[in-house]
Amino acid sequence: MEPHGLASVCTPTNVEASGGTAINVQLYLLRHATHADFGRRLTGRAPGVPLTPEGERQAAVLGRRLAPEALTEIQTSPRERARATAEAVARASGASVTVVDALDEIDFGDWTGAEFAALNGQPLWDDWNTRRALVRIPSGESMDEAAGRIARHVDALAASGTGGRIALVTHCDMIRALVARVLGLSFDNILRFEIGPASVSRLEAGPWGARVLSLNETTGMTA
Repeated sequence: MEPHGLASVCTPTNVEASGGTAINVQLYLLRHATHADFGRRLTGRAPGVPLTPEGERQAAVLGRRLAPEALTEIQTSPRERARATAEAVARASGASVTVVDALDEIDFGDWTGAEFAALNGQPLWDDWNTRRALVRIPSGESMDEAAGRIARHVDALAASGTGGRIALVTHCDMIRALVARVLGLSFDNILRFEIGPASVSRLEAGPWGARVLSLNETTGMTA
């Protein structure tokens, strides 16, 4: 998915430039709820890592919050923390859950499982956090590769023409990467916006491209 041109605010979003009717897909980008390594370790694709009791509460609240949205499908990263969040949303909405590899966490390669205290101060880690457009993780992915796989998945959902309201349960930097790609932002700037645990960010995607409708919605997460 190349950076998308946004539809004009004066143009109905369900109408293509050619005048034909398009069925756009509404996407709810959900970051998984809080897990046992949160803030301490770079979990990445490490196996296991369940939600904490607080994370389970967040996921349940998220499910209740999204229930009125009439989700047609829930797609999730294969990581346990994402699947647990997806299942909580499914219990509240009744939508089915599908595991999708394109939503997986960034492959953090040699950094997987490392404590942040050990990473801080390492030159390549510092570069990753300031120049993500250029840096490749040792034995892992580049930001462009990670963004590319989730963007291609969103493009495929839009191209299907079936529309719907689909929740994509994934990870903080995967959501940042997709939003940056849609808005045409440099990956160097993705730390300038927050994607909190169990937050909702919304996109609309269609034949004309995609646009961001909201970012990092957390209202109601204390309920």
